[in-house]
Amino acid sequence: MARVVHFELPAENPDRAIAFYTAALGWSITRWKGPMDYWLISTGPQEAPGIDGGLTLREGPEALQRCTVDVESIDATVAAIKAAGGKILMPKAPVPGAGWLIYFEDTEGNVLGAMQSDTSAGL
Repeated sequence: MARVVHFELPAENPDRAIAFYTAALGWSITRWKGPMDYWLISTGPQEAPGIDGGLTLREGPEALQRCTVDVESIDATVAAIKAAGGKILMPKAPVPGAGWLIYFEDTEGNVLGAMQSDTSAGL
């Protein structure tokens, strides 16, 4: 099997995207010191499960990227997404036995999912 170990999100306006992800999801985003415009995304402590990613300049009409992020509270996340300028595309819905899921659009037009683990959801 091939595990996901990194993700990339394209951004038309990196500063706007960084402000969104910092406010909505609490991510830490720093500029890479390499030869191209690229930002490293830390989604949490290294000892916690999950992956980190990158933010790159959008070049042309790329397909939308989508990842699903784990959140403590789906309701608080919905509020933070809206407050940071994002849009909820699919409202809170149960994934039976797994949790509560939403899909949202960030300020750059990327579509992501957010899920709160809850084994009693939808049962």
